[in-house]
Amino acid sequence: MTSKTREAYGQIGIWSGALHRSRADDAGKAAIAEAVAELDELGYGTLWIGGSPSADDAAAVVAATRTITVATGILSIWDHPAAEVAARIATLDASARDRFVLGLGVSHGPMVPQYAKPYSAMVAYLDALDSATPPVGAGHRVLAALGPKMLRLAADRTLGAHPYLVTAEHTAEAREALGPDALLAPELSVVLDTDLDRARSTARGMLARYLGLPNYTDNLLRLGFTESDFEGGGSTRLLDSLFALGDAEKVKDRTRQYLDAGADHVALQVITAEEGSAGLPRAEWRALAEAFGDEL
Repeated sequence: MTSKTREAYGQIGIWSGALHRSRADDAGKAAIAEAVAELDELGYGTLWIGGSPSADDAAAVVAATRTITVATGILSIWDHPAAEVAARIATLDASARDRFVLGLGVSHGPMVPQYAKPYSAMVAYLDALDSATPPVGAGHRVLAALGPKMLRLAADRTLGAHPYLVTAEHTAEAREALGPDALLAPELSVVLDTDLDRARSTARGMLARYLGLPNYTDNLLRLGFTESDFEGGGSTRLLDSLFALGDAEKVKDRTRQYLDAGADHVALQVITAEEGSAGLPRAEWRALAEAFGDEL
């Protein structure tokens, strides 16, 4: 990966699961368009569309922005056939395609009835993207890789990896597995609240739903956590390892830990007590942009 590619991502991005135009009414569609246009103007490097988006959701965000890199974080390979995804991406104009990245993942067994042989399924999906007309090549895709095998595939067949719900220690391990040249862009969940007890309560509300998904819990167990860390929505040790809690300066410090561990880019997901990860926390996005300043 070239320095130009790293520059296109920027060091800091925003991850949001609330940018699905296909699931919104007219007012919601307008709100999404306004929010992503502002994120573009604020100077963030990349906007990650979370929560299993479609190619149509991504195309709408690309259309509503001018310069920011737009990535799916993450499109499920079980829900969207490769040929259909490639055909939709082909409808974007050339400048839009240049700043769009297809983030792909295998989702989770409890959520996908047809889930089987996820590694082989991903290899076949990448093969199909390569053979599409026009292809969606390695330079325009990343993988939601957690374990060593999928990380190696990410390095070999894509720009790199976009791990979700990981620690700074995992980031260091992922960098070693990927090698020095692949993109490493972990997600980091953020609660902007200086009351740490309340911030942890908000974090538990978000984390609890992920602790029933074995791809995440298996990865956390590999990192040295135990089953007891998963009880009650997550132990304090687990929460403090997975989240950035506190004011914007604390978020900057936690983000720096991931960058120092080998991340090229960190995708910040703002969690609020009122909306969890389902809203558009524009005030918090502005506060973080101001705090990071020239580091964006």
